[in-house]
Amino acid sequence: MILKYFFAIAIVCGLVPQGFGQNSPPNNLTVSFKGQQLSMTEVLSHYLQIPSVSGNEKEAGQFLQQISKENGLYITPMGQENGNFNFAASIAPLSPELPNIIFLNHLDVVPAGDSAQWTHPPFSGKVLDGDIWGRGAFDNKGPAIMQLFSIIETARQFQGTQLPFNVTLLAVSCEETQCEGGIRYVLDNFLEQLNPTVVIGEGPPSIDQVLKSDPDQDLFGISVAHKRPLWLELELKVTTSGHGSVTPVEYANKEMVLALDRLLKRKQKAIYTPVNVDLLKQLGQLEKGVNAFALKNPKFFKWAIIPKVRKQPEMFALFSNTVTLTRMDSHNDVINVIPSKITAHLDCRLMPGQTTSDFIKEVRQRLRNDDIYVTVVHEAPAMTPSDDNHPFYQFLAGSLKAAYPDAEPISIMQPNFNDLGQFRARGITAFASTPIRMDREYLNSIHQFNERIPVAALEEGEAVFRDFILKCINSEPLPNDMVRK
Repeated sequence: MILKYFFAIAIVCGLVPQGFGQNSPPNNLTVSFKGQQLSMTEVLSHYLQIPSVSGNEKEAGQFLQQISKENGLYITPMGQENGNFNFAASIAPLSPELPNIIFLNHLDVVPAGDSAQWTHPPFSGKVLDGDIWGRGAFDNKGPAIMQLFSIIETARQFQGTQLPFNVTLLAVSCEETQCEGGIRYVLDNFLEQLNPTVVIGEGPPSIDQVLKSDPDQDLFGISVAHKRPLWLELELKVTTSGHGSVTPVEYANKEMVLALDRLLKRKQKAIYTPVNVDLLKQLGQLEKGVNAFALKNPKFFKWAIIPKVRKQPEMFALFSNTVTLTRMDSHNDVINVIPSKITAHLDCRLMPGQTTSDFIKEVRQRLRNDDIYVTVVHEAPAMTPSDDNHPFYQFLAGSLKAAYPDAEPISIMQPNFNDLGQFRARGITAFASTPIRMDREYLNSIHQFNERIPVAALEEGEAVFRDFILKCINSEPLPNDMVRK
């Protein structure tokens, strides 16, 4: 197969407690916290013990904020309550005169589910056999600790030096639920203070089994774009007799099911964009033989590539709008009563460049029922992909290559949406990467039971982030059009 398994999993996508460090290998980097020196392992372990399910982020935020403050970073509060606890921790005070490199992460986690399904309790922060266990270990608390340590280490290295950039940890609430008190609140009220030149956020780690000619080759995807969510509600009202013993020719449930069948059974059109075409060409440079030739010429060989991609939904999601029926409600709890109203909810994900109005028009055409009322429940703003020729992309790719010489960085699009989209929608350059290697077993645990992250990955990821910062600091001045003023 031309693109076997490509990023299918990677995008699936107070007080210090007693016992800290008992199972932790020693780390070189430490931070001060309440009179103690704590390693990344110890900090993450404690962070995971705070159950910051969306809407309850305050305690977790206060913990990160306190560490940041004790280690010399400047704190800018941007909301102080659950569901709206956000803050910036910067090497220098926020100022519109100093362009800012922002590392974005979120404080909240998804619910743990049935704790009996976990090998170790989901909020234990257990450190055992080289792994740290807990909800949020990868999404997104582990990467946040890598970011924080890289910023603190940079601040120490350049203490007393005027840098060309500020460097900031931006921690926000409710990324998982996209509530009003998270990143949207921050950008509506503090964008000018933040003055972002580039934003680095959560993305995929390395993945293998992509290249047919070299399945063991590790690829690091750097996300430059993502699809945006559009959630739709379909409502249909049909007044009929109410007793189930006599079946009307038309009734709400039947007509909705028929309309949804027309919508969902039709294959989605494959859409080439600059980002996914570039992805194919990058893979072509790494492949060999006939596959390489086809991938280097994706438009000419679209007829051969798309049928293979279509066989894997996680792959085809990078080449099409998607429509998923997630909920139906006939507002009726009685079996022998024919309801007069039914609603259905669709989770749609739109490719870059696709407009809401055009997409809804296409949905209505496929439903072929003018009585179905379509309303938008939620949509993310349209956004422009970031440029993989940008110096900051090249710095990040260079840092990955330096840390993992046998791996290859490539630019990708993610089918899922995260807070980086709010920056991209405002024309701000943003890239997503979690610069660590993890086996698929770990990736399968994200948003599932037994989420965990290797201890060794913390130092590896921190080193990449810190090297990226150094490359930015030591670079030639950027052109004016690349620096937000």
